[in-house]
Amino acid sequence: MIQAQDLHYTFPGEVPALQGLDLTIQRGRSLAILGPNGAGKSTLFLHLNGTLRPARGRVLLQGQPVGYTRRDLTAWRSRVALVLQDPDDQLFAATVAEDVSFGPLNLGLSEAQARARVAEALEALGLTDLAHRPTHMLSGGQKKRAAIAGAVAMHPDVLLLDEPTAGLDLAASEQLMAHLRHLAAKGMTLVFSTHDIELAWTLADEVALFKDGRVTGQGPAEALLTDAAALAQVGLRPPVLVDLWLAARDLGLKTEAPPRDAAAFRAMMAGWGQPTR
Repeated sequence: MIQAQDLHYTFPGEVPALQGLDLTIQRGRSLAILGPNGAGKSTLFLHLNGTLRPARGRVLLQGQPVGYTRRDLTAWRSRVALVLQDPDDQLFAATVAEDVSFGPLNLGLSEAQARARVAEALEALGLTDLAHRPTHMLSGGQKKRAAIAGAVAMHPDVLLLDEPTAGLDLAASEQLMAHLRHLAAKGMTLVFSTHDIELAWTLADEVALFKDGRVTGQGPAEALLTDAAALAQVGLRPPVLVDLWLAARDLGLKTEAPPRDAAAFRAMMAGWGQPTR
């Protein structure tokens, strides 16, 4: 769906951000981007929707190099939507519905078409009852979902989410993840950066590991997130469920693949060690 090829970018003051970064985003998959602060995750996102232009390298959308004219950028951003880490940087309209309608109306849709998209996006993110609430009166989790709804209303092919659960409590984070799983199940391509390896384990189909403006590894989540050596290179360790699965396997549990969530782990452990009849 999207390819980043040999991207280079340096911030003012000769601060390198991307140093020959290569990344492939496949249609219909959920890709988690993991790495320490300063690894280039947010900078990459700003390249993937045309906000920043690489000093060297290129971005391809369905195999074609993207353009940077106003017309090209409008078409590009209608297909690749970015949700920033801080929703206050994105929400600006008086009410949730007005904010979500901004993108569809700027695509040239009629009011009736825009209303239909707004209703669809609000329902998908569980915000229908908050449609007329002022955006400044939303909780942190509600603001996150409102910002995502504004992106979803554009009907993008790819949804980029920069640290989607940052600043959220456990309940708000779990609610947001449920809505993202719903979008993924409907076929939307999700790309999200995170410091939370547990989130990546439960949500991602694929993982890309970032360090010093480069991708050190990309592949299936089950492979990379169980590779302690690869994770150690970017300052991470395997998810807790993987550690528990490995310990149980060492104690004699017969299982081929680690569980992807707590419910699957409980099901795997059910009856283990009980006497057979």
